[in-house]
Amino acid sequence: MRVVSFLPSATEIVAALGHADAIVGVSHECDYPPGVSDREIVTASAIDSTAAPGAIDTAVREFVDSGRALYDVREDRVRALAPDVMVTQVVCDVCAVSEDAVRTLATRLSPRPEVVTLGATTVDGIFDDIRRVAAALGVADRADALIAAGIARMRAIHERLKAARAPRPRVAVIEWTDPIFAAGHWVPEMIARAGGTDALAKPGEHSTTRPMDAVRDAMPDLILIAPCGFDLDRAADDATRALSSEEWRWARDTPVWALDANSFLSRPGPRVVDGIELLANVMHPSLFGAPPANAARRIVHATA
Repeated sequence: MRVVSFLPSATEIVAALGHADAIVGVSHECDYPPGVSDREIVTASAIDSTAAPGAIDTAVREFVDSGRALYDVREDRVRALAPDVMVTQVVCDVCAVSEDAVRTLATRLSPRPEVVTLGATTVDGIFDDIRRVAAALGVADRADALIAAGIARMRAIHERLKAARAPRPRVAVIEWTDPIFAAGHWVPEMIARAGGTDALAKPGEHSTTRPMDAVRDAMPDLILIAPCGFDLDRAADDATRALSSEEWRWARDTPVWALDANSFLSRPGPRVVDGIELLANVMHPSLFGAPPANAARRIVHATA
């Protein structure tokens, strides 16, 4: 079995199912588990990910408006890899190579590989995607075991919250700071499973822009800055930059945390359960302990 993964969550799913060795090609963003870093990279991005949030947003909109592709698929590399299975996604054309691009490529390959499409927008949908990949790999039993373990971990969180009669804080999860995007899809459900209430979004709905007034009027007890696709250091930088502005002055009396969204929130794969546990740490440290320092960071901002 030879697998080419066009997005990080797919790579993580294949690896969690015990088939990391079958992965022969990955996207330029695939970095977990660490062992995949030496695989052939089959995509490239046209966007400078080191730019400021506003600049990235402007560049993405310009590409989309002009009909240009945000990602380049290196067909010669994929062809040389001769994959049996290619894994793509249909959730977001801005976040990864589009399903259409992958399926079109598959028609040009011989023998033609099976294309598996991930489309989760909820936690249960993520589990369904895991089952879908497992079926293509012929390891359905491993999917059942992986999902059962995740459900047990989530149940343990629920039972502890229930026993403690823990209050549910109102949480605003900001997945982009300029413009402001409220995190959608599976994130509101993650907040709920971790013992909070999402103040801005509902489970399964797309991430959408929000005016600052809407964020303020939601009266969050806690603000989480978790820029989609970025690590903790970048999240902390974005949070510090945003909170130093006059527009965010109202939030200076509200606890603010930066999160490693790339590892724990952005990717609809097995580590979504790790993300729920991290959110429980942040919201209920007296019950679950303080969050790991390499995953979450409290942002101390000026009060003057």
